[in-house]
Amino acid sequence: MAQLIKMQDYISRYEQDIYHYPTQFARLKKQQWDKLKAAYNAGELDRLYSEHTESETQVKFDPPQEESKGLLKKVKGIFHRTGKLEAEAEELLIPNQIEDPNVFSLRFPFRPASLDELKQNFLNQLLRFQMKWGSSTLREKSFVDQSFFLDERLRFFLQRFPDTFLVLYKPIFLLKNAPVEVEVILLTPVDAWCITFLEAEEDAAFIGSSERFWVRRHHKHPDKKVLNPLLGANRMTNIVSQLFELYEVNMPIKKVVLSRNGYVDYPEAPYDITMVDKRTFPEWFERMRAISSPLKAQQLKGAQALLEYCQTTSSLRPEWEADYNQTEGNEHAAP
Repeated sequence: MAQLIKMQDYISRYEQDIYHYPTQFARLKKQQWDKLKAAYNAGELDRLYSEHTESETQVKFDPPQEESKGLLKKVKGIFHRTGKLEAEAEELLIPNQIEDPNVFSLRFPFRPASLDELKQNFLNQLLRFQMKWGSSTLREKSFVDQSFFLDERLRFFLQRFPDTFLVLYKPIFLLKNAPVEVEVILLTPVDAWCITFLEAEEDAAFIGSSERFWVRRHHKHPDKKVLNPLLGANRMTNIVSQLFELYEVNMPIKKVVLSRNGYVDYPEAPYDITMVDKRTFPEWFERMRAISSPLKAQQLKGAQALLEYCQTTSSLRPEWEADYNQTEGNEHAAP
C-alpha cells in the first residue's frame, strides 16, 4: 500500500519527519497483517475480532480519563522542555494513541470467505488510516473534503502500489507566493513520476498534438476538445526538477500521461513523455509494482524537498488549544 505523504493543502504527519513515518507505517502494517493472517489461518478470527471490539468499546464509551490526561500532559511536556520532534513524542502514543487507542481499528462487517477477501477488507481499513495520517498530526488536523474518501484514483495509488511508494495527491505548491496545484507525484525508490490523467468514457480515443487542445473521440458521443495534458505534466515536471536541483536530489524524473480505460494516438509525442493507455497500461502497471527496492535516501530527500514547498492549512486540535493559549499567555506576560 503506497503512502499518502501529501494531499492538497492538508497537514500531514510526513511533513513532521519524512525519515520516520514511512518506516513506521510499514512496520505497523506488517505487524497487524501478520496477526490478522495468523488468526484467520488458525480459525481464530472471531476471537481476534472480539478482542478488538471490546478494546474499541472501552475506549469510545468508558475511557480512562485520568490516564489519558496524564499521558497527554507528559507528551506536551516534551515539546515545552526539550523541543523534540513530534514524531518522537508520538511514539509514546503507539499503539495506545489518545485520539485512537487502537491504531488499526479492525472491523469485520462480514466473515471473509477467503484470505484474499480478508486482505481487501484490511486494505480498505488501512485506506482510512492513511487518509488520517495524510490530513493530521498529533497536535493539528485539516478538514478533508469527503470526496477524497470516494476518489477512485486516490484509492488506485494507495491500494495497488508497494509500501515503498510515496504519493503526493493534488498537492498545492507555494512558489513565489503563488499557489500552484498539480496532479499526482509518485516517488518510487528509484525514480519520480509526474502523472497526469487523461480519462473519460470507456474506450474513448484521444488525438494528440502540439496544440493547446486535443480531441476526444467516442463511438457514442460527438467529438470534444480537451485541454492538452502535456501542459500540466510539463508544469509539474518543472516544479519537481527545480526543487530537486535546489536540494541536490539525484533522482530521475519521468512524466506520464495515463489513460487506463482509453487510447492515446500521438505518433509525434515528445521523447521525454510516456504515454500509457489501455493497450500499454497492464505492462506499465506490473513493471511499477515489481519494483522491490526498499526506501532509499534520495527518495526521502526528494520527498522532503517537495514537502518543504507545499502549502498547508490546518487547525490546532481541541485538546491542545487550552495548553497552547496558556503557553502563549505566559510568553507575552509582563515580567
